[in-house]
Amino acid sequence: MQLQELWSPAGPPAAPSLWQSVREDIAYVRSRDLAARHRLEIVTTIQGVHAVILHRLAHRLWKCGLKYPARLIVNVDIHPGGRIRRRFFIDHGAGVVICEAVAIGDDVTLYHGVTLGGTSWAPGKRHPTLGDGVLVGAGAKILGPVTVGARARVGADSVAIADVPPA
Repeated sequence: MQLQELWSPAGPPAAPSLWQSVREDIAYVRSRDLAARHRLEIVTTIQGVHAVILHRLAHRLWKCGLKYPARLIVNVDIHPGGRIRRRFFIDHGAGVVICEAVAIGDDVTLYHGVTLGGTSWAPGKRHPTLGDGVLVGAGAKILGPVTVGARARVGADSVAIADVPPA
């Protein structure tokens, strides 16, 4: 997938079903977190997984024009307008903020305390785009209309206000 597909008006290629997305997210968590031993354990005990599942549901409601109910069901600060592709993992969900115009590629991992936010109230693209395979360390802040390239790593407690090249 190309980074511009994440933000294009046409959007990315057709998304999988809600259940297919959840299955892929769970499999991705198992591949990334050695403490996650079973699917049931992942679904019932990992708060970041709860947040991602609820976001996926909220995003579908948002796209159907049900914006108010969509805002009620997300349990960490993931705006339902944010576009999150496949196999997404938030390891320890506390303090994560994902704003409305964020676009996140496939196979992305965020750790706790990450903020994907803006630097202004200007209309248009004002939030980050994360390419496929990006890892964002705990406490990192990625701010403004920046692009983090495919497979890039953003270090813990760092602040990115300019594009990060692909790895």
